[in-house]
Amino acid sequence: MSTRGLNHWLDRFIPAALHIPPKEWLRAGFGALLGLLLAGGVCNALFGSAVTLHLMAPLAASAVLLFGVHSGALSQPWPLLGSYACAMLVGLGLHHWIGPGLLVAASALVLVILLMCLLRCLHPPGAALAVSLALADPSLSRLGIEVVEPVLLNALCLLLVAVLYNRLTGVRYPKIVAPRKDLHQTQDRPAAERLGLRANDLDQALEEVGGFVDITRDDLERIIRATERHALQRSLGGITAAQVMSRDVQSAAPDMTQEQAWKLLAGHRLKTLPVLDAQRQLVGIASLSDLVGPAMAQRRFSWRALFGRRRDVRLAQVMSPRVISVQSVQPASELVTLLCDQGLHCLPVLEDGQLVGVITQTDLIAALHRHLVQREELPSDERVPALRPVAVPRRDVA
Repeated sequence: MSTRGLNHWLDRFIPAALHIPPKEWLRAGFGALLGLLLAGGVCNALFGSAVTLHLMAPLAASAVLLFGVHSGALSQPWPLLGSYACAMLVGLGLHHWIGPGLLVAASALVLVILLMCLLRCLHPPGAALAVSLALADPSLSRLGIEVVEPVLLNALCLLLVAVLYNRLTGVRYPKIVAPRKDLHQTQDRPAAERLGLRANDLDQALEEVGGFVDITRDDLERIIRATERHALQRSLGGITAAQVMSRDVQSAAPDMTQEQAWKLLAGHRLKTLPVLDAQRQLVGIASLSDLVGPAMAQRRFSWRALFGRRRDVRLAQVMSPRVISVQSVQPASELVTLLCDQGLHCLPVLEDGQLVGVITQTDLIAALHRHLVQREELPSDERVPALRPVAVPRRDVA
């Protein structure tokens, strides 16, 4: 075997990178420490040290999942609580009817795996707990069915610490799939999904894998879409917002009247107006939909309007103060996501807090079209089919 072949063979034994920053290691380790200390301390005070120490090993394994792999399917609250319930049912039942032994421990392992899969609460420490209960020492045997109390107490204490600690350290736990916003209230799929990844595609792919994947379906979809976004940005050749944006920006002031805003939008055929204060800072955005409501209200009959003068509506009263903006160096792939999925028509572009341009859907479409044209590598005579020479069959004249 050559040196290169030997190195390639040895590389197979090197584990893949975890893609987890060291800061996350420390966060997970400290959280697991807090969870284990709290659960163990409460259990020790109520049931004694012998019971507590006998139950600490499965609980420590659960802590690794809840704090270190918090986004995994095995780490959610139902797998934790459900697996512990299955473990108590199987472990206590076998210990009571058969007694401790190696065969009993192996049987407990098989039965608890089948039960956890059936109830969709697969959690590896649950199998360890089932074996521990099946091989219970005298301190646990004396408790009998009351061993349920320390086991559930440990699980609930660990889960409580996991929820609070993960939330306080900026981690969303447990994983709850948020419903997707339907901006247009129609039956159509979002624009980005009509030609791309669909839910049934994920289901078919998971069925083809044929094994358990420790990742939630929502996280798997996010990873795939993030991969598509990075691939798109690479194919776009590094196009940024600064290359796409319109620089001659028509803007408004907060004290501009509604009529002035209408004229400005109509004169330049715009749908939105960035609103800037005296320091040229972006303080809001006014769209056609923001102006339609007050305009319709002014047309309604009012005694105040009949005997007095209508008050002018200012943009500060109707504009949207929460503006989604982008930086000039932001990749074009992220612009596609914002303008398609979130239903935005205009993206203000900022540099050092100052407005330097805007990107509309038209700007992005034109930039993508130009990029596609530049990437064409076909010969010039094949780009315009109408200019190709057409062979016309000869007809003999009698």
